[in-house]
Amino acid sequence: MEKRGVIDTWIDKHRSIYTAATRHAFVVSIRDGSVDLSSFRTWLGQDYLFVRGFVPFVASVLIRAGKESGESSDMEVVLGGMASLNDEIEWFKREASKWDVDFSTVVPQKANQEYTRFLEALMSSDVKYSVIMTAFWAIEAVYQESFAHCLEDGNKTPVELTGACHRWGNDGFKQYCSSVKNIAGRCLENASGEALAEAEDVFVRVIEHEVAFWEMSRGG
Repeated sequence: MEKRGVIDTWIDKHRSIYTAATRHAFVVSIRDGSVDLSSFRTWLGQDYLFVRGFVPFVASVLIRAGKESGESSDMEVVLGGMASLNDEIEWFKREASKWDVDFSTVVPQKANQEYTRFLEALMSSDVKYSVIMTAFWAIEAVYQESFAHCLEDGNKTPVELTGACHRWGNDGFKQYCSSVKNIAGRCLENASGEALAEAEDVFVRVIEHEVAFWEMSRGG
């Protein structure tokens, strides 16, 4: 059993909003087969735009990992995530043709714009490494937990959506998220009180943005 760290205490402390993100009605509707496919198409277009904005954020995490971490393995973990984003963008393009979504006409909605602006602010050199790693973990973890839920026993996930669920719900992505969590946890072990407070605030804000993104996808 892995040692419980500060991130686990935050998940417990903010359990209601964490669950709102990882068991959102949009996710549950995929799992139980009741999803409105127009909502899925909305999510597809908006998430494609988000991922294109996420790439520079991960690049900034990669640079920080190379310069500041003191652990060479940090850079390798982030580099693995960076490499998978190339596959992810290609996957989105294939899905777009399958679902007849023209990405060139998709306009970022308010929740998407606000989330992207939040990521841009985190790319400032003033943001502590422990804080940016906490954000990075939280962003990845919400998708991992959400889509893994859609693959659990008893799911009625529509067959045409299982590809999306496997992309983030697979065991390899779970291991990767665990590695990112371990990096963030290690950084937080030695963090100042101020840095811990900043990291907890960023954790909560990521979760709030994730909830808003799901809401937007449902047409909320």
